[in-house]
Amino acid sequence: MARNAPPSIFSAARRSAVRQRRAVLQRHADAPRYVMEDMIEDVLERLAFLRHQPARALLIGDWTGALAHALAAQGCAVGRYDPSPAHGEAPLDEERPIPSSSFDLIVSLGTLDTVNDLPGALVHLRNALAPGGLMLASFLAAGSLPILRAAMQVGDSERPAARMHPMIDVRAGGQLLQRTGFARPVVDGRSLPVRFGSLRALVEDLRAQGLGNTLSSAGPPLGKAAIERASQAFMALADATGRVTERFELITLSGWKQD
Repeated sequence: MARNAPPSIFSAARRSAVRQRRAVLQRHADAPRYVMEDMIEDVLERLAFLRHQPARALLIGDWTGALAHALAAQGCAVGRYDPSPAHGEAPLDEERPIPSSSFDLIVSLGTLDTVNDLPGALVHLRNALAPGGLMLASFLAAGSLPILRAAMQVGDSERPAARMHPMIDVRAGGQLLQRTGFARPVVDGRSLPVRFGSLRALVEDLRAQGLGNTLSSAGPPLGKAAIERASQAFMALADATGRVTERFELITLSGWKQD
């Protein structure tokens, strides 16, 4: 029986546009990169803890190039791919089979949270591993940006629109790894708190890091009055220094291909 197509929650065109805008904004020397830097630090710590020294790695979404540089310095042959290449990477559609099956390590950074067929993407990653190979995937998880979510609801008032992505939690991540055939699956999450002086500063950081809205049925832009309501709701939670602490929840899925 034919497999039912997954619902089109995310727009490939919007995702490409979000990443192209990120590439432009990242040309500034002071552009924010803290979400990606946290993911890369976590990956390197895990590899050191596991004592996994890959000979050949596939990196998806490593748009700073920092992880590729760190692995290459350890003697690993690195291939960099991105569904919307902007830094010279080869193009890759994560929802289609990867044309290789000999990687000792595959790392996906900040990409799996905006694919329509997440189980299918995980199967493709597993199939691209060599026997005994390791997959690590980090991305934003359920519970991220709670203050922004609440502020957007205030801004929309009586007519809320789809502005924030649906996200998975640790439990769902574990179920996905088991469902897609990974051995020794491990899922865990962590919080990354960041302080902002305004709603606009938060939105600008999201855009600069390619974390904008890629929903297929995204709501219309907020008008001036709605933006003002959202900004006031956001700043109502400021501390004595006039800054709001927002929270990014990050999840990491790890699993091995059976040797």
